[in-house]
Amino acid sequence: IFNDYMNCLYGDPTTEKELPLIDAAAEAGCEYFVIDAGWYADGFWWDNVGEWKESKARFPNGLREVTEYILSKGMVPGVWLEIEVMGIHSPKLAETTPDWFFRRHGKPVYDRSRYQLDFRNPEVIRHADEVIDRLVRDYKVGYIKMDYNIEPGIGTEVDAESAGDGMFRHEQAYLDWLDRVFRRYPDLVIENCSSGGLRMDYAMLSRYSIQSTSDQEDYRYYSTIACNVPTGCNPEQAAVWSYPLRDGDEEEVIFNMVNAMLLRIHQSGHLAEIAPERFALVKEGLAVYRAIRSDIKDAVPFWP
Repeated sequence: IFNDYMNCLYGDPTTEKELPLIDAAAEAGCEYFVIDAGWYADGFWWDNVGEWKESKARFPNGLREVTEYILSKGMVPGVWLEIEVMGIHSPKLAETTPDWFFRRHGKPVYDRSRYQLDFRNPEVIRHADEVIDRLVRDYKVGYIKMDYNIEPGIGTEVDAESAGDGMFRHEQAYLDWLDRVFRRYPDLVIENCSSGGLRMDYAMLSRYSIQSTSDQEDYRYYSTIACNVPTGCNPEQAAVWSYPLRDGDEEEVIFNMVNAMLLRIHQSGHLAEIAPERFALVKEGLAVYRAIRSDIKDAVPFWP
């Protein structure tokens, strides 16, 4: 799975930037190509999320041009999404009513400039379904990196005996919604991200295929995460970044690849711009991974 975020585009995708990355990812042996955050906003995107429509400033000929190019290279297109929230400056807010959101003390719950949607509300479900249907049907998306970057607190008082009761019923409704999504699109792969790995639980992972484990940017520190994550997550679901640096050396590439080799590889980095001998190491690492990955789901972690 190539994802264009970490040590790469960092939430600033454009058609011009994506095309050489797509070529390089395909050449390296990747099977999925994920367009990460920013594809839906002309500029700063953090607090206006929620409509989930492509930015024509970033993709002048539409997002479909890029996803079709990904398909032409034999890879499955993916996008970043944060379906459970809506930014405080989202244009979609004009179409909502107060009962779309968690509320406490009569006020909407928000954190880090995002409101928390309440999936018990049928209008919220219709909105979420429309987003997923558009991505899968119109843009041929087969992978969603589902992020979640807020802390909604203890829950909501709307139609609930307590805030905790509201939270519990919302979570049940969200899982029910996911079940319906997978009935419509059984081949869709959804990653549980949550700010790198904050919501690593098996209510989610009984539905989601793969778990992001961290947004750690230094491959040397990621080794500790990679070694320890099987204590909390199945190895076959634990995604670890491998992101060769533009100006690193061969040992740095090897270190990156080894970090993820016994888990799930989230490949990134400017693969179109690194030296040929370092690119060859990425390609070799992915080839080795394909040879051993069928064993990972049956393997048992062992710490000497």
